[in-house]
Amino acid sequence: MSVEIDQIRNVPLFAALTDDQLAAIGDKLEVRQAHPGEHLSSEGGTGYFFFVIGEGAAECTRGGEVLAEFGPGDFFGEAAIFRTRRRTATVTATTDSTLFAMFGADFAKLAAEIPVLHDRIEAALDERLPHEDAS
Repeated sequence: MSVEIDQIRNVPLFAALTDDQLAAIGDKLEVRQAHPGEHLSSEGGTGYFFFVIGEGAAECTRGGEVLAEFGPGDFFGEAAIFRTRRRTATVTATTDSTLFAMFGADFAKLAAEIPVLHDRIEAALDERLPHEDAS
């Protein structure tokens, strides 16, 4: 089931995309429901899906330490698709939530076709992933 563009138009990651670009993204997204305590991704696990929170909230942890609280419009799962191949953190729903999920290969293809989306993902990855010293 695809997602209507009005459901994703206000997602900051997708801001400034054209209706055609939003429609292409919406066609590849599916709606999922999550409940409090449900793991949406697990640190170290394989990552096949990219997620956007439509409604609700989630907590992002690494090694048991809380890294971030996510809410509507926030996204996760991009690192395992674009760089690490493994989940870098665990994301757990903290409320009943509606998620938009996309298969990673589809997301990578869309990001390659939509330069502004690719740039925003790269910026998020640079901010989220631990940096290693190049010394």
